[in-house]
Amino acid sequence: MAGNKAFDVTDSTFEQEVLKSQTPVLIDFWAEWCGPCRMIEPHVLALASEYAGSLRVGRLDADANPKTMMQYGVMGIPTLILFKNGQPVERLTGYRPKDQIVAVLERHLR
Repeated sequence: MAGNKAFDVTDSTFEQEVLKSQTPVLIDFWAEWCGPCRMIEPHVLALASEYAGSLRVGRLDADANPKTMMQYGVMGIPTLILFKNGQPVERLTGYRPKDQIVAVLERHLR
């Protein structure tokens, strides 16, 4: 897996890829049919490249992974959750401009 690309995460890989990660992980909860999810996707993919080395970016298909959706109480998509040391530390629901996402990330990645 390249360090500068978003990776796919599933119910079965979530613990290993996200909760056990030594690096902070931003997870994008999304679905193919979701218009706002498609609008935020370029921002998420850009962040994966721009923060390579200090942040991992994963994408979880909401329709295919209901267990993780329920576990974290994700009721609307897109939802971005930032995990540090296996714990969710920030949550953004709905479309956000890239600068708003960056402002939240910067609080945790300094």
